[in-house]
Order: sequence, then C-alpha cells, then structure tokens
Amino acid sequence: MNQPSDRHDYHSLMQDALLKLREMRGKLKAIEDAQTEPIAIVGMGCRFPGNVDNPADFWQLLRSGQDAITEVPQDRWQNDDFYDANPETLGKISTRYGGFVGNLQNFDAEFFGIADREAVSLDPQQRLLLEVSWEALEHAGIIPEHLAASVTGVFIGISSNDYSQYLLSRDYREIDAYLATGNSHSTAAGRLSYTLGLIGPSMAVDTACSSSLTAVHLACQSLRQQECSLALVGGVNRLLSPDFSINFSRAKMLAADGRCKTFDARADGFVRAEGCGVVVLKRLSDAVAAGDRIWALIRGTAINQDGRSSGLTVPNGVAQQAVIRQALSNGCNDPAEVSYVEAHGTGTALGDPIELLALGEVFGESHQHSPLRVGSVKTNLGHLEAAAGIAGLMKVALALYHQEIPPHLHFQQPNPHVPWDQLPLQIPTALTAWQSDTPRVAGVSSFGFSGTNAMQFYLLPMLLLLFNHPIERFIR
Repeated sequence: MNQPSDRHDYHSLMQDALLKLREMRGKLKAIEDAQTEPIAIVGMGCRFPGNVDNPADFWQLLRSGQDAITEVPQDRWQNDDFYDANPETLGKISTRYGGFVGNLQNFDAEFFGIADREAVSLDPQQRLLLEVSWEALEHAGIIPEHLAASVTGVFIGISSNDYSQYLLSRDYREIDAYLATGNSHSTAAGRLSYTLGLIGPSMAVDTACSSSLTAVHLACQSLRQQECSLALVGGVNRLLSPDFSINFSRAKMLAADGRCKTFDARADGFVRAEGCGVVVLKRLSDAVAAGDRIWALIRGTAINQDGRSSGLTVPNGVAQQAVIRQALSNGCNDPAEVSYVEAHGTGTALGDPIELLALGEVFGESHQHSPLRVGSVKTNLGHLEAAAGIAGLMKVALALYHQEIPPHLHFQQPNPHVPWDQLPLQIPTALTAWQSDTPRVAGVSSFGFSGTNAMQFYLLPMLLLLFNHPIERFIR
C-alpha cells in the first residue's frame, strides 16, 4: 500500500512533467512562429526610368500611367549604327527603344571612401547600388553610419556585366588593380557590407530575370533563421553595351515598338530597361518594437525551377502553378484572400498565355465571384532584367500602402490565345481604388529565363496600424 509521501512524490513528479511539457510546447510554438513570422518592408530606395529617383516619384509615375520608354541615349550606343527593323540582320538591333536611368557618369566616390583611380574601374551597377542602398536606409529612418558591426544582411540580384566587357576590350596594358573587385558580382554585395561595416550574410544572386525576387526570398529566410536582424535587399541592371540587345534581337525576344504589351494581342516581345531598387527588411516584431513605418508585410515566399520543359528559356506552366501554391502555403494564405497579382508579364506571345493560365488554375475556383486583378510594371518601365522583381515588389508595396492599383498600360485587345471567358482575371487599365475591411493581399511573380521561378505574397497590416491588433493577428 502506497504511503502518503509516495503519493505526494508521484503527484509532484506529474506536475513537474506537465510543466516541462508545457514549456517544450511553448518553445516549439515559438520556433514555428519564428519560421513564419511576417517580414516588414520598412524602407525603400530606387532609380527607375522616367526620372524616378525615389519611391514618391515611382508612385507618381505608376498612378498617372506614365510610359517611361525612350530612344536609346547617345551615351550608350548610336542608334543609327545598330538599328535595323529586320531581326535577321546580323549585328543589328530590331528596336530603337529602352528604359534608361540618367546621370551615368555621376558618382561621388569620395563620399563612399573610394579613390578616384579605383572608381574608374567600378561598374556603374555597383555605384548605383551604393547610392540607392544609402537612400533606402535613410527612407527607413536608419542612419547608415550607425549600422557598423551590426548583423545586417545584404542580398543583391545582379546578372549583367556590360562594363567589364568594355574594360576588357581595351589594350591589356590598361588593366589596373581594381578591375576584378570593381566588376565581380560578389563584390556588388560585398562592397555594400564593407562600406557600411555590416557583418551579416552578404551575397549576389543571379537567376537572370528572377534574381532580385529570389534575393528577397533568401533574405526572408535569413531573417527568420536569426542569421541577420536587418536586411538590405535589391536588384540592379545597367545597359551600357549593344551586345546583348543584338543577341535578344536575333532571338526575336524584343518588341519592335519598344513596349511591353503584356497580355495584349499585339504582344511581340519585351523592351530592355535598367534601374535599381533596394528595400530594407525587418522581422515584424522588431519593426513594431522600433516604431517603424511599415509599407507592407511579406507573408510567404517560394522559389522553384522549371526543370525539363520544351526549351531552356521556355516557361513551364506547371512549375509556375507549383511555386504559387507553395508561396501561398508558406504564408498561410488562402487563394481567396488574394485580390491582386503583379505578374512577371514580359509581353511575349508564348509567355503571357502560360502565366495567365497558371494563375487561372490556382485562383480560378476561389475567384468566381470576385475577379483577380493582374497587372505588370513592365508596361511602364520595360524589363529591368535582374532588377525586374524588385520593381514589381515596390509597386505592390506602394499600391498596398496607398490603397490604389495603378493602371496596366498598352492593353487594347486581349490576347486571343488566352481563354478569358474561362479565367476569372481582370486587367486594370485605369487607376483603381483598393480598399477592404480585411488586410489586402497581393502576389508578385518573377520568372527567370534560366528556369528559376519566384513568387511572394504581401499584405498591408492596416488593422494593426489602425486598430492596434496584436502582432499574432498576422502570425497565423
């Protein structure tokens, strides 16, 4: 027969076991919550075609429906020397147009502690990244000098190398000690970390057109894994040489009129463009604790690969569906919650129908009574290649914040290869109010011609800002 003291010891042991079980469950929930915590966009910086020097300029261009495409400026290459309307003509480009950012030669090397002799070999892409990153931090209310020795990560999408090709085309005796560090993609990210004294992860990402959105995906993972407490994330592209434009022309990728006529019957290719966008990211809990302005929240991200399709650069609709579904799952989002998607939308006869059909497969059933709006910033800016995804991200963040969907340009007659009557999709061709009693959710797609696809979902925490709901409302 058990003695009273034995019963007391057994009861005490059971209480201790239950307490430890609760503690373990609490720790497990904290780990699970950390893996899905929304990431806050707290600052942005940009240089885009159309004289866009900051996010306010960008929003004005978007909401006014401005087309930022121009003829190729003379400080790049001579149009008359390279233009020929026939894409089969050797050594020629079948369009005279592009999206360009000015002040190519302007750079305050001394401000960033770079000697003039080193700046000569510094890729204009690296110069632009330094300037825009600094401005993004200031936009976030962060003094850049105060980040020294902080665990801040840097994730940069970059893929072109026009400047290094130019430098290597000179006499070999002109090669200096700075060519490699001035033009390697790795140092585009590393120089930012070095200049600001950052000790978090630092990497350049090249998945072609999806580079910058893939960089965002990696940055979100790094923040959630506690590898960094702040992240500078962006993409950059500069068009300095006609070489790849000749290549794309020969491949019949370029639109003759220099316009991305995304989803339109006239879609005949894209127009090349340049620019730079950088966002400052924090975990939501850290952003709220710091009292930061939150432009939007990143809920779920995903990347995948096309694998074997009908061609290396041919989009894979099944893979696109998969990456969308994975991003929805990772962000704990129901397809019915999504009211807008910023499409990759290059404006090609092959790519546009594949992308719209993929969206229809994922969102069709949930949007029978409320069409999903779909647009593309490429109709404003052109295709920024490695910086395309970050431009789409910033468009969505600004649209969420201002509660308006900007007009999608150059959409006159729907692409006849798309079964529009079977897809609950709507292309917003005018500035559209975007208000809701629930948090607005949007997606951003970016697909690289290397086959790497990226998809992300965002929302604006209006309930959090207006009604002081707890953070847990957004960590489901």
